Amino acid sequence: MKHWLRNILILTLWLECKGADRVIQPTEDVIAAEEDTVTLDCSFETSGTGPTLFWYKQDGNNSPKFILSCSQFGTGNTEKKYEERFSSTVNSTSNSVPLKIQKLQLSDSAVYYCAVKPTVTGNTKTLYKSLWSKDNTILHNIH
Repeated sequence: MKHWLRNILILTLWLECKGADRVIQPTEDVIAAEEDTVTLDCSFETSGTGPTLFWYKQDGNNSPKFILSCSQFGTGNTEKKYEERFSSTVNSTSNSVPLKIQKLQLSDSAVYYCAVKPTVTGNTKTLYKSLWSKDNTILHNIH
């Protein structure tokens, strides 16, 4: 491939991936007692309409685990084991998505991450990633 063509493709991909979407989370620790209720703050800025927000929990040296997702349209998804005590709602007025954790347990001690994904409205076709490896074993499970 010609170098100038490759550079144009790279520039195009960079411009497509570059966006103004971001989340802002306070950096201070939250200290509470067992059985308390806490609210973790997260505000967001997005150039798109109808963003979907996500919360993740990372404890110890483990990878972050999905807690829940929500959007300003009221749609969302909460991982089953968090349904009773974890909740979040997008506040479009303040561009925030606080995570409320009720009846705190010692196992709730962790780092919590907020993330934003704008909704794509131009393409309504669902894209699928192959979940099969070369030796025909499944790579991971989707629920």
